[in-house]
Amino acid sequence: MVSTNNIDWKRTLKITNARSWVVKTPWDNNPGGTEVRAGTNRTFVFIQVDTDEGITGWGEITTYPGPVANGAIAAFVNQIGSWLIGENPEDIERIWNKIFRGMTYVGTRGATSAAISGIDIALWDIRGKALNQPIYKLLGGAVRDKVALYTHPPSAKTPDEIVQPVKDIVDSGHLAFKMDPMMPNLHVGNDTFLDGEISAEAESIAMDILAAARETAGPDIEILIDAHGMYNVPTAVRLANQMAEWDIFWFEEPVPAESWKALKQVKEQIAPLISVGERLHTRWEFVPIFENGLADYVMPDITWTGGVTELKKIATMAEAYYVPISPHDASGPINVMSGAQVMLTVPNFYKLETSRYDLSGYNVMIDHPLDIREGDLYVSDRPGLGINLDPEWLAAHEVDLATESAAKDS
Repeated sequence: MVSTNNIDWKRTLKITNARSWVVKTPWDNNPGGTEVRAGTNRTFVFIQVDTDEGITGWGEITTYPGPVANGAIAAFVNQIGSWLIGENPEDIERIWNKIFRGMTYVGTRGATSAAISGIDIALWDIRGKALNQPIYKLLGGAVRDKVALYTHPPSAKTPDEIVQPVKDIVDSGHLAFKMDPMMPNLHVGNDTFLDGEISAEAESIAMDILAAARETAGPDIEILIDAHGMYNVPTAVRLANQMAEWDIFWFEEPVPAESWKALKQVKEQIAPLISVGERLHTRWEFVPIFENGLADYVMPDITWTGGVTELKKIATMAEAYYVPISPHDASGPINVMSGAQVMLTVPNFYKLETSRYDLSGYNVMIDHPLDIREGDLYVSDRPGLGINLDPEWLAAHEVDLATESAAKDS
């Protein structure tokens, strides 16, 4: 990291480079043991923004489905990045709107809002480093001294498979975890969101998995259920009301995000609380949620919905409706830390999502490990995000998208 002590602050900073990194790394999908228990590979998409004063900002936009989406969004960012050369990185709001309004005909949600997100996070990182302050202090300062987390067990196909991961989570000090007991056994029809239904067998197994999770966790741990927006209205209603027997904390994204009226039908017919938002992009897509009282919690993803700038605005909107916010995270360390920086400043905060209770797998990528203790994340006063990616590690793990696409097509 470049020292800011010798920078001439009277001079305007300029962006000299903005690019994406698509990287692949070995990953333990069931971490916490002394040996790898579920080895796989995982892909991340990070954003690097450089300035003429040697200050580098980092962002992230890891998305799904895997190689296809990550490669597409990375290429999109590289095109937009060339558009930002010479811009003042401290003009965060103006750059946000330059990209957003400039993409009106392409579309301002989805890929565009994800690209904005990664760049915006990097610009806030630069701003913090330039002023030698953590991002949360630039957003108004902290209202809490730590960020509560919830996490995930690995996906389980049977009740037996969920028991040990839940024990591990409880032993780690986390007070909440999220799971989708339906997805591992969905029949072929709904595997790609086609018919919105679930087979009777998969539904029965899902209830058994949830029952085993509740029995293992005990009555005081909050269990959040994620439906991944995969069901039609009657199926979502049936599933949610069955799961209420095991005292689920919320039922997340019961129906696809495209129809808030479908969500309204579900909301009116189920007992569990509803959480939505990971597939909603920018504050405008949250307007009908708040105005129609469609969710008890909202969960925008900082790397998809518009970055630090937009997450703070959505949180303030939610506060006006007394709706708690709980940012989504299914990606990497920049997602976690940028979300935490914002949530330190937000009164109406529930918990921040992480992909696993043990995030030590991130340590090879960053210069400081995340400080997680007893289910809480502690944020340092290091400037910007408080962590930096390792450029040498990025270069060593960069994915050749052309080669990978050719291998996939062969």
